[in-house]
Amino acid sequence: MRKILEECPTCGGELTVTSLHCRACHTRIESEYSTCRFCRLSQESLDFIEIFVKNRGNIREMERELEISYPTVRSRLNAVINELGYEVETESVAAGEVAEERRTILKRLNDGEISAAEATNLINQLRER
Repeated sequence: MRKILEECPTCGGELTVTSLHCRACHTRIESEYSTCRFCRLSQESLDFIEIFVKNRGNIREMERELEISYPTVRSRLNAVINELGYEVETESVAAGEVAEERRTILKRLNDGEISAAEATNLINQLRER
């Protein structure tokens, strides 16, 4: 089934749902309904959220599944948060996260999960933020 249209294809205005239909008994209900925030997300954001939920919010698992870096996962997550209409965290919180990410990278290196070259690359990516 297709995702419901959110914008008018002619003028770009917001569309509302005005009719519901039961396939089993053919009952039809007419009124004006708004869609949920998730219905308004792009397909790319919905796909990202599905992977996020499947991985129980574990960003390291998302890195592996999507084959992208931690900063890229965070960036995409922040984009979804913005798309939902929420503000993304402030710089001071982000700086604390960078320190935590650095510790996580060093722990992964120490545990043998990643090579020294991979750790260096990940830490350099943190500096680019």
